[in-house]
Amino acid sequence: MAEGTGSDSGSQTIGRRTVGEWAFQAERAYPAPYADVHLDAVFTAPSGRQATVPAFYDGGSTWRVRFNPDEEGRWRYRTVARLPDPGLEREGAFEVVPNESPGFVTATPGEGWGFAREGGEPVMVFGDTVYHLFGFAHCGIDVEPFLRRRTEQGFNLLRVRLPVSPFHPPAGYSHWQTCRTWPWGGSEQAPRFDQINTDYFRTVDEVVRTADGLGLGLELIMEGWGFEFPFNSRQIFLPEWEELWMRYLIARYDAFPSTWFWTPLNEYEYYPNGDWNYRPEADRWQLRVSRWIKAHAPHGHPVAAHNGPRLPPFAERFASDPAAVDLILFQEWGDRSEEGGWLASGIEESIDAALAGWPGSAVLAEWGYERNPAFDLNLPHHEHCDRDHTRRGAWRGAFRALGIIHGFENSWGPWAKLDEDQPGMADLLLVRRFFHEIAPFAGLRPAPDAISGGEMGVGERPQALATPVRDLIAVYLPVGGEVVVNGGAATREARWFDPRTGDLQPAEGSTAGDGRRFAAPGGGGERPWDWMLVCGAAPG
Repeated sequence: MAEGTGSDSGSQTIGRRTVGEWAFQAERAYPAPYADVHLDAVFTAPSGRQATVPAFYDGGSTWRVRFNPDEEGRWRYRTVARLPDPGLEREGAFEVVPNESPGFVTATPGEGWGFAREGGEPVMVFGDTVYHLFGFAHCGIDVEPFLRRRTEQGFNLLRVRLPVSPFHPPAGYSHWQTCRTWPWGGSEQAPRFDQINTDYFRTVDEVVRTADGLGLGLELIMEGWGFEFPFNSRQIFLPEWEELWMRYLIARYDAFPSTWFWTPLNEYEYYPNGDWNYRPEADRWQLRVSRWIKAHAPHGHPVAAHNGPRLPPFAERFASDPAAVDLILFQEWGDRSEEGGWLASGIEESIDAALAGWPGSAVLAEWGYERNPAFDLNLPHHEHCDRDHTRRGAWRGAFRALGIIHGFENSWGPWAKLDEDQPGMADLLLVRRFFHEIAPFAGLRPAPDAISGGEMGVGERPQALATPVRDLIAVYLPVGGEVVVNGGAATREARWFDPRTGDLQPAEGSTAGDGRRFAAPGGGGERPWDWMLVCGAAPG
């Protein structure tokens, strides 16, 4: 991060797509500086294009501006304060020089799997849910080794909440919370939304910078679940406070390449009163807030909607302004009963129904949190989310050409066992390997017509992905069995991929009309093993 010196000499140099930072010292005293001072910086590019960037209060008499330039050459800036203050009013210039950077992640509906870098490289979202990453760090837990391990494993995104949650009562409280993490002034009992806890946000800064240095993306969730305070008390957390809060988060973190997505509210249908049901007013809130974010966040990061209820379809919910929301972070856990949790059935059918006609991008962002039996069962709905549920849920989402974001009890929220991965992690890493080394994801699309076979129940039906010219066809068989692959790559080399071990073995097929019939190797007993069939794949 390049730091402004305050000399306004124009000597500062910043690499393209690098975070520049400028500090300002107010000369006046303000009773509520976070709430009362409105400071913007207007940046003018060499091309003449302008960007208005909000400043954020950082304690004492200090305000800061962060900006990430996308053009090389000489830039100029000037600050604009709502109340005159000589310390906050400045003009200056700086040079932006060439810099090797992958750039920001953008939403690309209909291309790749919905996301790409600014230079055009397609991105398969492969993520983990670590809601309280910032809270862990603020309570003294060293999160850097965890972040490095996730990066080395190939993860590119973490779902993270900016406000720390007390989590799920009555039993699901976070025992790792050893210090105060309330992000405003006052307390939950007597909140001061006109104040901000800058000590907490300096911790957030450190973690964001670490993620940025590792090339690890963050989905920044601006408001937690709507069933918790203050988000369940809209008569207290008024729109005026909400706007001030969101402006602050944007000012502080919008400039970072690690900010992949802004998500206004986790399970947004909790708006306005914490009651988890579908309501049209929640849709209207999501649209209004998404538009507000886009109008005030200068770097253009995609804005997401994360659902609770799966229906009505999102194309219907957001039909009045479909461009306001860039992507759906879709939650669907599938079957998690004692009898059927291992199969995770129903996920792809729910995806198809909820995303029918949706013009934006989407990710399967939640299909349960893998249970760690060493922990007390404080969250009973996790009980049957085992390794099989983790693996099958991942493949079901990926075979709808969606990126995937899972979660594990070790690191998800109430617990903080960051030095140990749960068993399902090994299976998730094989999903990533498959779509990067065996069957490259970017050219694959759902292809139900590429396969045929007998009638099978929900959760047992094979799914297919294929390239447009059918020179590569991949088939997922959730419980093994037989499948007929039609045309194209059906006549080419075929192999079985074991999603438990990553092993590849030849697949022998027999003629079946215009296609070939394949029978999976089997295994698993009462829980038949799932298998992947690859026809026409490049060598793995």
